[in-house]
Amino acid sequence: MEALKKEEIYTIDDIYALPDGERAELIDGKIYYMDPPSRRHQDIIFSLSRRIADYIDSNDGNCKVYLAPFAVFLNENDTNYVEPDISVICDSGKLTDKGCNGAPDWIIEIVSPGSRQMDYFTKLFKYRTAGVKEYWIVDPEKDSVMVYQFEEEMMEQYSFGDDVPVGIYEGFSVKVQ
Repeated sequence: MEALKKEEIYTIDDIYALPDGERAELIDGKIYYMDPPSRRHQDIIFSLSRRIADYIDSNDGNCKVYLAPFAVFLNENDTNYVEPDISVICDSGKLTDKGCNGAPDWIIEIVSPGSRQMDYFTKLFKYRTAGVKEYWIVDPEKDSVMVYQFEEEMMEQYSFGDDVPVGIYEGFSVKVQ
């Protein structure tokens, strides 16, 4: 009888020990390596984050917008570390020099060919259970935006060009192009 192979559990220290320039995320002790983003990916991140930050600033909001690479430590343990494409954090008490301790209020992930499974399944479950209020999956290949409002247990799908309402800001919507 063959012995069961034990899967190695990685920690945040393993993430920090990666060679310079190599990026990865850590979910439940498993490392997921990340490919460099495409130009379109970066265009979408910049456009969305600029609109969100402008809205917050013009309404004297207290939330902050952070772009990847920005460390989010979802749980109290050392086996979860993610770098969402866009994180919106409204509780400044969660912010440290290293990143965000706990769940951001709103996370947006831009789907890349190599991140599809992560964004639609692994991160969806992880963000919901960690306490993220709103999660958007922006899929340039499908020209779609999936919006999850976890507190209301709602999910809606939009197309690029639609006005997508923002759950954490009543009366604010964003057009994803």
